[in-house]
Amino acid sequence: MPSEIPPPAPGSSAWPLRIASFRSTVSCRRDPEGPLGLTLIGWTTDHPDEKVSLAFSGVAPGNLPDVLENPTVDRIDAGRYRISSSAREWIVEATAVHLHRQIASAFYRAIGPRTVPWSKRLFWRVVLALAASHLGKRVLLALRGR
Repeated sequence: MPSEIPPPAPGSSAWPLRIASFRSTVSCRRDPEGPLGLTLIGWTTDHPDEKVSLAFSGVAPGNLPDVLENPTVDRIDAGRYRISSSAREWIVEATAVHLHRQIASAFYRAIGPRTVPWSKRLFWRVVLALAASHLGKRVLLALRGR
């Protein structure tokens, strides 16, 4: 479920605004040719079971490492974001930032698998058993030709 982070209301004192607090190791992917120049991929502290991708529509800082430990991302101004990790921080100039949470595991925990009706199971068992023999294939072909 991707979403664009909305800007704070004009005149509000919402700067800096925490966008994400990652936990453990976070991968930094750069794409200098594409519209999303930097993507951070990892797990956050507020949703520990969901993998998160945070993509910036801007150029990645040149000295940003490939892996960060426990970084936080804050919006410090319109179009400016601060990535802080350990004792270092980087400023990213981006027109937009997109947050995507992979919620498949939570979805499938809430919605269990549907059981197949016994009639459908029996039908396919018979069809596959017939298809396994030469005579059965001929019967299936004859039934198909009707």
